[in-house]
Amino acid sequence: MGVLVKPIRPHFPHMAEHDEIRTFTIPETGIERLDVWLTEQCPDFSRARVQGLLRTGRVTVNGTVTPRATARTKPGDVVSLAIPPPVPAVPQPEAIPFTVLFEDDDLIALDKPAGLVVHPAPGHLTGTLVNALLHHCPALSGIGGVARPGIVHRLDQDTSGVMVVAKSQRAMDALTRAFASHANIRKTYLALVHGIPSPPAGRIENLIGRCPFDRKKMAVVERNGKRAVTAYRRIEARRDSPLSLVECEIETGRTHQIRVHMASTLGCPIAGDAVYGRPGWDRKLTPVPARQLLHAWRLALMHPLTHRPLVFEAPLPADFRPFL
Repeated sequence: MGVLVKPIRPHFPHMAEHDEIRTFTIPETGIERLDVWLTEQCPDFSRARVQGLLRTGRVTVNGTVTPRATARTKPGDVVSLAIPPPVPAVPQPEAIPFTVLFEDDDLIALDKPAGLVVHPAPGHLTGTLVNALLHHCPALSGIGGVARPGIVHRLDQDTSGVMVVAKSQRAMDALTRAFASHANIRKTYLALVHGIPSPPAGRIENLIGRCPFDRKKMAVVERNGKRAVTAYRRIEARRDSPLSLVECEIETGRTHQIRVHMASTLGCPIAGDAVYGRPGWDRKLTPVPARQLLHAWRLALMHPLTHRPLVFEAPLPADFRPFL
């Protein structure tokens, strides 16, 4: 059980700067299951926590990542864990700039820049939209919960565009119901995709669920998925551009829905999409996109308290312009 003085140097592909490293050796008596044994060595962790570290590439045996709880080991093997720091229970205000599109006593509409994570999570404990919102609106703290105050919907880190945030509990409750049911909510995105969609306009409806071969990705599936509907139409782009500008209106809000539908159903992946895209195609572009070129352009909804119709638009960001 003893900690080695000079352990084998582990390689953690997902290690962050402030991760804690714990290193152990397999005893001479051997072990039956790696997850059970590590839980015994780390009494402050549950077995589920240890299994989560295994799944996310934060456990190595002799310096090599192993994701399996039943990984084969032998006496004397070196086992290391990279443990991310805990997420603070209460996010702290931070002076991070963002563009306000509309604000009253009950909600705020904003233009989220690409690269900004919406709320704190392991790997992104600070520097998020929630931290920025708490600085902009201190009264937001605690609305809908302390970890994600005011958040009623999200955008991927590298997706830019319109978001709305609740500023009162009544607005939080009403907006949460509206986004869950999609009642009186219209979300329109603009995407730059490789190739020319065929047909140039249409409606995609299928099931989206976890990819059976890569649990970190979503995919179009035959079963065990959720209904996903995207209406799209191609907007004329520059004649000499290999990309098409596509407008997408989503009737459902599945994880990575537009990215999956463009890549898997239409065969036109979004430029710069590192997960569902074509890196080789992206490298031929000038400039090479630094992120997926997906933008939440317009959001229409009813005000949660006055029931007045509202429409918010976020202008196209600068990284779209070279291709238009």
